[in-house]
Amino acid sequence: MPDGSTLLLFVGASLALLAVPGPAVLYVVTRSLDQGPRAGIVSVLGVETGTFVYALSAAAGLTGLIAASEIGFTIVKYAGAAYLVYLGVRKLLEREEPQEALSSARSRLYLRGLLVQMLNPKIAIFFLAFLPQFVDASSGSIVVQTLVLGTIFTLLAAVTDSAYVLLAGAVGGWMRSGRRARRRLAKLSGGVYIGLGVSAALSGTSHARTS
Repeated sequence: MPDGSTLLLFVGASLALLAVPGPAVLYVVTRSLDQGPRAGIVSVLGVETGTFVYALSAAAGLTGLIAASEIGFTIVKYAGAAYLVYLGVRKLLEREEPQEALSSARSRLYLRGLLVQMLNPKIAIFFLAFLPQFVDASSGSIVVQTLVLGTIFTLLAAVTDSAYVLLAGAVGGWMRSGRRARRRLAKLSGGVYIGLGVSAALSGTSHARTS
């Protein structure tokens, strides 16, 4: 297990990174603005499940395989970009759904959030570069330390992303007052998804804030 000072340093560094909104935050915030805070929270759960899967992969050493495989990285990156563009186009073309239909689609919101994060290979690069800085081979199993750090980062990301979502939900409640306003917000949401997809497709392998 990492010692107490290492854990405190890791938490501080993680919070500093998480304070800067990245693509995943923009995704869940857009969900919250468009469909309310509950939809945003469900999306956060999906996104952070994807983050935890990458944390498990980092502990098992699998993230290195993704980072080392240019073809694999490129395939996952473009698949993620295409999926975001698909969500955006679908949002632009769909008719307004009644609230009952939206509230019954939580499983879809969760799975979409999971896919958005799982199809972002930069998470693998991020964990590969970030977590080892706080691992000390003399403190015990590297696998266990990596898993502990990845789990802590995932939990911190869930908390900070949820804070963004709740704030966006409060703003979105005011923005969704009126049918025209809801339609404009839906178009804005579609545009954000498409923009995120295009940005993901054009970006290189360097990583920034990923969650």
